[in-house]
Amino acid sequence: MKKLILTAAVVISLAGCANETKKEKTVAAFDEIFSQVKDEYAPDRRLKTFEAKLEVSENADTIVLRGSTTEPGAKDALVAKLAEAGIEALDSMITLPAASLGDKVFGITNQSAVNFRYAPGYSAESATQTVMGAPLQILEKKGGWTRAITPEGYIAWVSSGSVATMNEADFNAWRDAEKVIITTYYTLFRAGASENSAVVADGIMGNIVKVVAQAGTYVKVMLPDGREAFVQKQHTAPFAQWLASRNATQENIIATARQFVGFPYMWGGTSIKAMDCSGFTKTVYFLNGVILERDASQQALTGEDVDISKNFDNLVAGDLLFFGSKAAEGKKERITHVGIYIGGGEFIHSATSVRINSLIPEAANYYEGSNRLVRANRMLTKIDADAGIVSIAKHPWYVAQ
Repeated sequence: MKKLILTAAVVISLAGCANETKKEKTVAAFDEIFSQVKDEYAPDRRLKTFEAKLEVSENADTIVLRGSTTEPGAKDALVAKLAEAGIEALDSMITLPAASLGDKVFGITNQSAVNFRYAPGYSAESATQTVMGAPLQILEKKGGWTRAITPEGYIAWVSSGSVATMNEADFNAWRDAEKVIITTYYTLFRAGASENSAVVADGIMGNIVKVVAQAGTYVKVMLPDGREAFVQKQHTAPFAQWLASRNATQENIIATARQFVGFPYMWGGTSIKAMDCSGFTKTVYFLNGVILERDASQQALTGEDVDISKNFDNLVAGDLLFFGSKAAEGKKERITHVGIYIGGGEFIHSATSVRINSLIPEAANYYEGSNRLVRANRMLTKIDADAGIVSIAKHPWYVAQ
């Protein structure tokens, strides 16, 4: 009797191993197929979302495909390739924007500066920032976090309380309303038209809010989430007038950049509170009416190439300098840093803090990373001629076209 019981136990154990093997094979096949499809349809998580997982029961008789994507073609390709591999999965993968959002697929940043992350959680890696008044497209919500697309097309997660979500009609109404932009480094939105009034929120250069009424030396405004407040008129400019006055010249780019010397570096920062290297170049150009791509590696793919193979004579103020490692046999070019050329061999960049360094070895402010200079690109000749260099006035989220 004991022998029979032992034999039965062995059979049960072997059956369990067999089922586990089938499950493992299914998951392994999925991982390979998913990787192939992702590489083809959505290789860059910053620009396209393609996240999928397979839920497989213990005996592999129930298989469910879950996840989300901004690329319907990628989802179709994944399902088709799974079927070809003999994996019949119940398709529960959602296409973004998620249907659960209803018609509220637009949003406006409602704090002075908010941090975006690559995953929905405060421990996730920092990705980027947007500032108050920045328009967004909402993709999905999950556990107090919102995945959104920024004006330059960057996709990441932000805490839901930092964004005012809207339907298209409300979003367009906000876009078309009379607004002011903050033009001083820092200001405060207050509950009344007085320095003694309670603080409603802080404000920084580049914040955009709706005008409610003029109030002497103050402007009564509405923040994106509907809060009303007062801000000193001298700290603002009418947004339409400000935008019309933007002139992205070499001189203006450098003058703006110099305003931030000594400001702190922060990975993921794209506001004057703190900036990483590409966040600095992006902020400088934005304050001159131009939207650049988010990251240095993205910015390096835009603009007009400048020949620096022999010396720096071809460079002009406002050109972007890109550092990293050059392409070699079996190795792609890698861009890890960016700065703005000033002239005379000097450039301004955010590294520890915003500072001015030289490319010339004999200079007292020589940048030790100068030997990693890979390329230089001219942005000012490609505004609105390059998909990655767009004037704010031509961006449909900021101005009706």
